Amino acid sequence: MRISTITNWAYGVTVVLTALSGAAFLVAAGAGEAERAAVDQHLKFDVLAEDLAVSSGRLTAEARLYAIRKDARHLAALRAEEAEAGTREHALDRARAMGAAPGEAAAIAEAERDFGELNALEAAAIAAVGAGDDVLARGVLFGPDHERAESSVVSALDHFRALTAARTSYEMLQAQKANDAATLVAKIMLSITALLFLSVLYFVLRRRVAMPLAKMTGIVMRLARQDYAVEVPEDRRQDEIGDMTHAIQVFRENGLERERLEAERRADRQTKDSILQMMHRLQSCQTLSELAEVVACFAPQTLPDLAGGLYVLDDERNALALLSTWRDPRGASEGFAPTSCWGVRRGRVHVSHGPHLDVTCLHIGETAVHSLCVPLAAQGETVGMLYFEYVSDVTANDSLAERLYLELLSDNIALTLANLRLRERLANLAVRDGLTGLLNRRSLDEALNQAGDRPLACIMIDIDHFKRFNDQFGHDAGDAVMQHVAQLMTTVIDGAGAAYRFGGEEFTLLLHGGDEARAMATAERLRRAVASAPLAHHGRKLGHVTVSLGVAVSPTDGPASSLLKRADAALLEAKSMGRDRAIAASAIAA
Repeated sequence: MRISTITNWAYGVTVVLTALSGAAFLVAAGAGEAERAAVDQHLKFDVLAEDLAVSSGRLTAEARLYAIRKDARHLAALRAEEAEAGTREHALDRARAMGAAPGEAAAIAEAERDFGELNALEAAAIAAVGAGDDVLARGVLFGPDHERAESSVVSALDHFRALTAARTSYEMLQAQKANDAATLVAKIMLSITALLFLSVLYFVLRRRVAMPLAKMTGIVMRLARQDYAVEVPEDRRQDEIGDMTHAIQVFRENGLERERLEAERRADRQTKDSILQMMHRLQSCQTLSELAEVVACFAPQTLPDLAGGLYVLDDERNALALLSTWRDPRGASEGFAPTSCWGVRRGRVHVSHGPHLDVTCLHIGETAVHSLCVPLAAQGETVGMLYFEYVSDVTANDSLAERLYLELLSDNIALTLANLRLRERLANLAVRDGLTGLLNRRSLDEALNQAGDRPLACIMIDIDHFKRFNDQFGHDAGDAVMQHVAQLMTTVIDGAGAAYRFGGEEFTLLLHGGDEARAMATAERLRRAVASAPLAHHGRKLGHVTVSLGVAVSPTDGPASSLLKRADAALLEAKSMGRDRAIAASAIAA
């Protein structure tokens, strides 16, 4: 029951009980008034009877004294008493006016008759005294008739007193009983009212209001401090406190929801900030290693629940090579063919071992991990792939935010990869020969200008009788011969230097270190490799290809600025000596 209903009922019952107790007190007051009226009436009737008795006795006494003494003073007193007694002749009317009962009125009437008879006897005795018949007067006043009349007056008055005493005593007793009963009822009503008030105070104000409010105070204070972890006790009461508890519970749930939404907004903001920072750094990347470092740094911040790796497509090997990883993904391999990934095949995000059954990518192998393959495509071609796997036992969060993050990551990384590849191609076009893939003449000049005092060895190479390949087999065959020689040059030096196309069918090798013997050994290996490798073009044998080589070193035999001239002079000497040989510039000088 609601507290307002309880208080309304308590208020109504209290008003009714108070009204009843007031009515009882009024009844008790009325009974008290009736009791006092009965006592007052009893006293008045006693006074009336006493006055009648005293008046009768005085008349009799004055009449007898006058008959005996014949003193005029007694006669005057008698007349005065008779005059006063005249006012008492209407005692019956007075008794009725005071509320005498019929029996009491009859007793008063009888006393008046007896009193009149007594007065007549005394008047006759006074007349006899006046006539001088003292004996007659005394006989009347002291005779049996006078005694009988006097006794009758006294008996009638005593009877009147007895009747009034009995009646007023009964009325007093009844009034007292009514007073006691009404007072008891009033006390009972007041006691019930007090108990009801105390019960309302204890059960409603204390048990149902004060105690729950005391419990709620601490909870509300914690909620006011935005401490939504506080537990709100469940209250199933259908009253105002229950409504308040429910409202506080709703407020707490709303606060928790606001905190959750705020946390999501903060996380989303942080993720977007991380993506923005990554985008800024991706735009500044100049090499694949820088790209790998940036992705490995910011991918865990953007998608904290995912480990992963970045794969780049190697066009020469037609394979996806692992460039960088983060958080140690278990299913990441060093490299694999593009056909091993369903995501790359389809050009869409592919989920392996996810909540929805789908085919598993071959590059994952036997590792049963929940993974995502996100292909990287830019300008209509695939340039790489992002591999993700969940680091904990969480379900795939296929939310719009995660899709957006994946798209942002993949698009920006793919665009950066495409830009790096394009930049690399442009750089290669600027520093490399388009036919052989070797560094061009400008790169050679820059390398020599930057060499300074560093020791270098230079080998100038010329393909012997190259014109016959063009004349006999065509220019395509001549291009194939130059590509063949360039490939053998790259293989022979094996990272010990750099290979350049000097121009036409001439090539240059720059080797680290100024050791002439080592340079001559390298030249001989290249000469033998070229001479021993038969060459065919479109199914036609081109015959054996030979080269002539000139070797020069710096700074032992001269500065770097004259290195090319000295090597070229050695090359001319080798060609003049019959070709297919290597000559050192120092030998020409000697």
